[in-house]
Amino acid sequence: MAEIEDGLGRAVDRADRLLRPLEDLLNFIAAIAVLFLMLLGVVQIALRTRWLFNAPIFGYIDMIELAMPILAILGISYCQRYGVHIRMDILLQYLKGRLLWAVEAFASLAGFAIIALLARYSWVFFKDAYTSGDSTTDALLLTWPSKLLVPFALALLSVRLAIQFFGAVRLVIDPTREPIGVVAIKDVAEQAREEIREALGEEASR
Repeated sequence: MAEIEDGLGRAVDRADRLLRPLEDLLNFIAAIAVLFLMLLGVVQIALRTRWLFNAPIFGYIDMIELAMPILAILGISYCQRYGVHIRMDILLQYLKGRLLWAVEAFASLAGFAIIALLARYSWVFFKDAYTSGDSTTDALLLTWPSKLLVPFALALLSVRLAIQFFGAVRLVIDPTREPIGVVAIKDVAEQAREEIREALGEEASR
């Protein structure tokens, strides 16, 4: 990458580089959690089989419910970084220059406002669960650690959206600059080549 000459670009790049390791770590934890729950499900099925053990894991349903935030939201900022959430790329790929990045800036700003509100109110739900000692019905497992993950992940997502907003604003000012901290817009053919490359390797996509 060429040296970044503008101050806003350097700030966006620095913030992006600082956030990436944390996003990668949380996404890895979410992947490990998926694997763990799959194995736990296999064990649960084996243990509850009548002719085998007939002894299901106590609190299994409660554990699954508490693990849902790990699966559903812990990697949300990582996904936003690569633009793999639901996006209107079919329209954006026809936009060019300042108009494209203006739309991206508006979308990032709107997303930031919504996610910031969700993070604020999910924090309230966490505080209520923590102060009241809220627990699950069967195994009486505390719910606040699971509920804490929601405002944490949403706060991280709001930081990612802020980075993408300023990255888009930088390109509205000067569309000729190298994109930093924004989602790269790719056409259908390019996306297909990348998916083939990921699945079959570099040679298969040529």
